Amino acid sequence: MRKLQLRFESAFIREIPLDKPSFTLGRKPDNDIALDNAAVSGHHCKFYEAGGGWFVEDLNSTNGTFVNGKKTLKAGLKNGDIVAIVKYSLIFADTSAEQNKADKTALPAQKPKPAQGTLEVLDNPLDNRKEFELTALSTYIGHSAQAAIPYKSGGLFGGGPELAAVITMRPDGYYLNPIKEGYAKHNGNALTEKALLADDDVIEVGITRFRFFVKK
Repeated sequence: MRKLQLRFESAFIREIPLDKPSFTLGRKPDNDIALDNAAVSGHHCKFYEAGGGWFVEDLNSTNGTFVNGKKTLKAGLKNGDIVAIVKYSLIFADTSAEQNKADKTALPAQKPKPAQGTLEVLDNPLDNRKEFELTALSTYIGHSAQAAIPYKSGGLFGGGPELAAVITMRPDGYYLNPIKEGYAKHNGNALTEKALLADDDVIEVGITRFRFFVKK
């Protein structure tokens, strides 16, 4: 099943099943997905199916359409991709594709346990947990209840975004995606677009530092 999970900042709004060939999104009520926000264009973007896959296309909007932190005019969507529109985010899920792939490749014999992505806390933990296993398709780093991995903001008054970054699990590996652009760091560089993670990469969010590695 293919669907979109609609959120406003850290708040979950609803799930939208992609049960027809195309959906328009915008501020006007004639859209399939209507967002009552002045910063959203009247007809902002559209989601549509083509060639067995799903795409998002910007409709010449004022404030742009972003996929995994990168502004785009048109992009194909993969499981776990995040489409950002102003303060809204739509997470694309394609569980049917993953299930079909599993069904075709399943073997009678027991398969070895897949490698498991993990974050180890290096410095300034928010609590007493030392490791976080990345078992979900999307694992958020932030302060909100949605975030599975907390961080310490630092500074005199704390603060920091409710959701700073998200790690998505793909068939080809784990990707670090910005939500608050430039707030998190990847190997010392401000995170402005998605990055493929490798063993011993260092992720900094606020003053908390993590090390990514894959358990064999």
